[in-house]
Amino acid sequence: MRTGFKKAALKTAKWFGITLASLLLLLFLLPIIFPGTVAEQIKTFANKKIDGELNFSKSRLSFFNHFPSLTVTLYDFSLKGSAPYKNDTLVAAEEVAFGINLKRLIFDNEVRIDKIFLSESFVNVKINEKGQANYNVYISDSKKAPDTISNTSVKLEKIDISNCHLRYEDKSLKMLVNANGFNYLGKGDLSKSIFDLKSEAEIDSIDFVYDNKSYLLRKKITADLITSINTNSLAFQFQKNDLVVNKLPIKFKGKLNILKSGYAIDFEANSLNSNLRDLFTALPPEYVTWLDKTDVKGKIDLKLAFKGNYNAAANQNPTLSFGMKIDEGYIQYNKAPFPASDIRMNFLAVLPSMDTDRLRVRLDSLHFNLGKDALHAYVDISGLSKPRIKASVKAGMDLEKLDQALGLSTIDLKGRLDADVVSNGVYDPDKKTFPVTKGKVLLRNGYLKTSYYPNPITDINLDLNALNTTGSYQSTTVSIKPAAFTFEGKPFSVDASFTDFNDVAYDIKAKGTIDVGRIYKVFSQQGIDVTGFIKADLHLKGKQSYATNGQYAKLDNSGTLLIRNIKATSDQFPKPFRISEGAFTFTREKMNFDKFLANYGQSDFNVNGHLINAINYFFAKNATLHGNFSVKSNLVNVNEFMALAPAEKAQTDPSVKSAEAKNPTQSGVVLLPENLDVSLTANAKQVVYDKLNIQDLNGTVGISKGKFTMRNAGFELIGCRVAIDATYDDVSPVKAGFDVRLRARDFDVKRAYNEIQLFHDLVTAADKAEGIISLDYRLNGTLDGNMAPIYPSLLGEGTLSLRKVKIKGLRMFTVISKKTGSDGVDNPDLTRVDIRTSIKDNVIYVHRTRMGVALFRLRFEGKTNFDGQLNLKMRLGLPPFGVIGIPFTITGTQDNPKIKIFSKKTEETESTDYKGGMIVPNKALKSDLENDSGGKK
Repeated sequence: MRTGFKKAALKTAKWFGITLASLLLLLFLLPIIFPGTVAEQIKTFANKKIDGELNFSKSRLSFFNHFPSLTVTLYDFSLKGSAPYKNDTLVAAEEVAFGINLKRLIFDNEVRIDKIFLSESFVNVKINEKGQANYNVYISDSKKAPDTISNTSVKLEKIDISNCHLRYEDKSLKMLVNANGFNYLGKGDLSKSIFDLKSEAEIDSIDFVYDNKSYLLRKKITADLITSINTNSLAFQFQKNDLVVNKLPIKFKGKLNILKSGYAIDFEANSLNSNLRDLFTALPPEYVTWLDKTDVKGKIDLKLAFKGNYNAAANQNPTLSFGMKIDEGYIQYNKAPFPASDIRMNFLAVLPSMDTDRLRVRLDSLHFNLGKDALHAYVDISGLSKPRIKASVKAGMDLEKLDQALGLSTIDLKGRLDADVVSNGVYDPDKKTFPVTKGKVLLRNGYLKTSYYPNPITDINLDLNALNTTGSYQSTTVSIKPAAFTFEGKPFSVDASFTDFNDVAYDIKAKGTIDVGRIYKVFSQQGIDVTGFIKADLHLKGKQSYATNGQYAKLDNSGTLLIRNIKATSDQFPKPFRISEGAFTFTREKMNFDKFLANYGQSDFNVNGHLINAINYFFAKNATLHGNFSVKSNLVNVNEFMALAPAEKAQTDPSVKSAEAKNPTQSGVVLLPENLDVSLTANAKQVVYDKLNIQDLNGTVGISKGKFTMRNAGFELIGCRVAIDATYDDVSPVKAGFDVRLRARDFDVKRAYNEIQLFHDLVTAADKAEGIISLDYRLNGTLDGNMAPIYPSLLGEGTLSLRKVKIKGLRMFTVISKKTGSDGVDNPDLTRVDIRTSIKDNVIYVHRTRMGVALFRLRFEGKTNFDGQLNLKMRLGLPPFGVIGIPFTITGTQDNPKIKIFSKKTEETESTDYKGGMIVPNKALKSDLENDSGGKK
């Protein structure tokens, strides 16, 4: 029995050994038998199916790299992306391995890739503003002929990524994800149109940035996910989604359907009954050190939802909501003697359809104790532009104890804060309503120091009282007695009171110095472009109506205000104004500019004068600021004032932002404030506008209700003095109207043609002319988004006077000379000729004009348009007195004129209407000038 068992055991071990040896031999032989087949088919497949530059140093076929899978491994692998990122790396890895289906390889001689292994890699996914991505490198069968060269296919069932650096940047969504130490295992039949993708992921460090704001920074994440994917309808359903951000557990569910014109989303994420301490682990890394020294307790619930349809054309947006609830919270930093205890908060924010006017923010409760001190707050706000407010805040605490309890690392606080505020109602400036309010905020012996600046702000005192009993503007009273602080040894204080916001009665006293640059650094990082100081010694007392009704004697405004090196911005202008020095004095209704030096881009301004109604302008939303100034400048660059010119700041004005998005290639027009009414005596040594270089501009300029006027002005241009009267009125960021009269005497016609675009377009024949001319012309019309005239919109009339001009090589005169056999007409010398024209509907009307050309008498009239079409009637009077003449017509174009001798009938001239901002082709106009046929024919 023992002998039989021993034989059976030996026989089994023998066959097991043979089988194992055979398998091991097979593992070694298969890569030797098939390496050429596999490598060649993989290479052919890549060349046929990958639209991108692919490189690797060597390849290896083995069972042992990712046992038990047979894999072909490419070393030092790199793949560049698809357009528009063909020069940027999409994937780079030390090793990329493709798992081969062994059954298909042995029995069908087919290389089927069913697994991908990626290690020590960099994956760089990029999507531009138009939604074009760099990962579209795989060429589908629909774009190529059937594969008759290689027997290779991809049917993925597994993706295994280890120690990957993943960077995903989507500029169309303003989103950036940067993940280091990314490990991922995904399983599912990715070749099917509908499949479940099971994913396990771990990320050592991830950053998530949306619209330039960081929401996650260097966080660790683990994830266990199941996602149902329908590639036919581009629908995703999140079934099992368990995340842990550092130690904070998060669950989410929902679905996302990609629609033809947007997407439909129903997404919910929450972390319920979690530890408050775990929340802080998910915050930016600087809180980790703080957390090591802090005792944090309590429970927290977090909820985030994003639901609805997005469709830009239909103006549909999803609704976003976020809620947070804290119970039994406790924070004690570094064993502080007074912890923040009994922390309770219930917060909810809802943004329906992403509409800020429907925003609802509700803080049902906020409470914590600080020893015997405490804070209780309730806030409910609906809408932003005209918010409905219901709030109650009551606090009494030692700020130093609060600082110690919370362990505020970047700030040191001291002082006693007491607050008792109750408010209920609607703030609506249009209806002049104000929430019913009773409030008092008292801060005594305050102290503030941050890590950004070595010296503190001390002696901070604030005594603020607000009262409104009826909900109207009239019953509103606010008093500040005082608001004071000391910084860098310099005290500053403001005492102020305001009553009756329908007609604000004010009493303001301000005295002291503020170093704006240094005080800004107390609250922010170094290196920000904010400098300068303000020094005030002011007493302003009166009512709004005293200024508007002309009761200036009742105003008691006096004192001085000095500013230096201040940067100021406005929504109307793309660049900031930089005020190098400003000295102002206040006397009753006037704010006098004793000295004001400023720059805007390349432009500089030296201003003297005064403003009227400055106080009312500050208090009233639609008040107009009046003033009278003298302005001197060495250079004014008008191009930098255009609304869509390159800006140093993000545009905030909605109309400018919209115009900027719709007209990316346009500079925009110059926008003028509507609530400004000032007159200026201007003197500028140089003005740059488009390509014009204007010298020594002086005259009277006015800006009123968004309209610019210039009267009795003059300037030097192309060597002559030009007199100008003009008006300008912006209609939108990309459209403006203008009306101008120009009077220029004795200027060089050739230089005008080369240097002035409008003259170049209006007087096309000047290309062949030399000599001295004068111009007296009135023109109005519309400017486009590049501040250039829209020719069909132009209306004008005036006279071009030729003092001594020689025309040489103009084809029209050459053909006239040849057709009529009249020598001397081809290159005429013209003296003392006045050509009167008018412009309408893209047509230039040439009124009857007579001139002497050599021994001949030439008379002409007719039309031409800005497209170059000619339609003129002419008469060439023969010597000696021109009594006998040859009539002829000229049609065609300036470069190809068609002349008919002994003809008085011309063709029709096409015109173009400009109505309601639209260019509309008009019916052709007859050639005869109906209202201007004086003189002999």
